Amino acid sequence: MLRKEIINKEMGNQEITKKQENYDYLLFLGCLIPTSLPYMEIAARKSLEILNIKLKETNDFACCPDPVGIKAMDEITWLSLGARNLCVAQKIGLDILTLCNGCYETLKETSHILKEQKETLEKVNKILSSVNKEYKGNIIVKHIAEVLYKEVGTSKISSVVKKPLKNLKVSAFYGCHVVRPSEIMEFDDPENPKFLDELIEALGAESVPRMRKMLCCGAPLLGVNMELSLEMAKNNLDYIKASGADCIVTLCPFCQTQFDRNQAVIQRKFNLDYNLPALYYPELLCLALGVEPEKLGFNLHRVKVDPILEKIL
Repeated sequence: MLRKEIINKEMGNQEITKKQENYDYLLFLGCLIPTSLPYMEIAARKSLEILNIKLKETNDFACCPDPVGIKAMDEITWLSLGARNLCVAQKIGLDILTLCNGCYETLKETSHILKEQKETLEKVNKILSSVNKEYKGNIIVKHIAEVLYKEVGTSKISSVVKKPLKNLKVSAFYGCHVVRPSEIMEFDDPENPKFLDELIEALGAESVPRMRKMLCCGAPLLGVNMELSLEMAKNNLDYIKASGADCIVTLCPFCQTQFDRNQAVIQRKFNLDYNLPALYYPELLCLALGVEPEKLGFNLHRVKVDPILEKIL
């Protein structure tokens, strides 16, 4: 089934391109979620709809691009590709909301650099002129978790919870890019952030502490050094399992891939048994808001979430 068919089916067969007025943000889906992880998009759309955050869409966005590889190879190319996306939002007249940590860092850092560095902006705009675009440095980029935490707020979220997730122990996995570089992201303490823990506890669940909370999931190394990537993911799973958590909650499709899609690979490789479901935070939010599990695409998860559903429903 094509991604649009999946989304429309789970959204009640409503066209995702239908016209609305008074939009709050322009939705930036990125690459990985629409191509491989549609359930993350489903949960984001449903939760934001319930919370009355209205999203506009466009087909003009391209890859963010990746804040690790391309940036390391050629920063001006990275900035130019990111700025092209910012130009799309600039033309539409809306700030950007992202569902992915990597997209968030790339677009927010690009916006910051081009606002602060006039010479770099001139170089980038010279490149953009070849596609008849010019960035003026006026677009704000926000992560879905930032909107939920800073704009909706944990108090409001708690007040609309229909099914408190009592007795559920959750391990909050922040990922690297949502809080770093901290002087640009300005979201939370990069060494010991609290916002995801608080968002989890706003749903009635317990966010359990663990060792090495901010250890990278290892996903940036996939395709470069698979052995090291899987070892890093294993280390995280060891700490999470030791914490007594029932599940992992992520903010990023790459982290989600490591802990959901690659968990079975890690178990076979190291002869271990974790069986730790990994959920994107909006999925957990939807469950607490009373969305029926059958409408959230849980069948697309590799690690079965049935034990979690049995525990909270």
